Amino acid sequence: MTNKKPNHTHLKVKDYSVSGEEFELILNSEYGFLETTPQPSSDKLSNYYESEDYISHTDSQRNLFEKVYHLVRKISLKRKLKLINSFPSTEKSLLDIGCGTGDFLQTAKQNNWNVSGIEPNKQAREIANNKTNDCVFETNQLLKFKESSFDVITLWHVLEHLPNLEEQVSCFKKLLKPKGTLIIAVPNYKSYDAKHYKQFWAAYDVPRHLWHFNKASISKLVSKQSMKVIKSKPMLFDAFYVSLLSEKYKSGKMNFVKGFCIGLISNLKSITTKEASSLIYIIKNN
Repeated sequence: MTNKKPNHTHLKVKDYSVSGEEFELILNSEYGFLETTPQPSSDKLSNYYESEDYISHTDSQRNLFEKVYHLVRKISLKRKLKLINSFPSTEKSLLDIGCGTGDFLQTAKQNNWNVSGIEPNKQAREIANNKTNDCVFETNQLLKFKESSFDVITLWHVLEHLPNLEEQVSCFKKLLKPKGTLIIAVPNYKSYDAKHYKQFWAAYDVPRHLWHFNKASISKLVSKQSMKVIKSKPMLFDAFYVSLLSEKYKSGKMNFVKGFCIGLISNLKSITTKEASSLIYIIKNN
């Protein structure tokens, strides 16, 4: 990233999931997002995902928390399908990047979408391929797709994980059809729950999350590739999920009452501030 002004430390945050290491969040003065510093090298980054608690890479439902997660995911899948169905598309071609265990792709495929997925995690990719008849590939497949191949490209809580951010967005631009739609869902560090929990906010999730976005930074990032954010939508369930985990990081135990209350307050405040815990950005290719 090139920066016109000096950057400064926004916050120091600990990796509560895997390593216990501490990282700094540096404000990028050009774009307005926060950068996890230092960022693990590509050969070491996968080590930080080696946790049985990384839910997006498994279909397990071992406890109440995971059962609630999967129940919410079913509701979210219906909403995601409704969203992509609202866009005009010539071939209903969908690419889901970071598709995890493939539930969204499976849902879209069952509703007449021509689907492809990218998933770097081998275990998750195998589960996804069983659900989609082998429509999910390793990351290098991104370079093999033809340009202007997809009506819709989705990244559900994935962009924050991707290194070489500007190159990634440029790649999405090339793969989208003219007037195609890019959908990006990411946490919002300007939300009430982020400000409340500060260094304990679970959605920082360092160092797996390399970048931490707000609305202005997403708009600047995509505008560099001649794309435009036309709308943003809140992900209301995320405030509860993130607040519950944040309570665990802050106090050492899962306090459902406090987590629920902070999640509720965050959602209520977002009605006027428009700063939800996580936001879906609907981006049009010009």
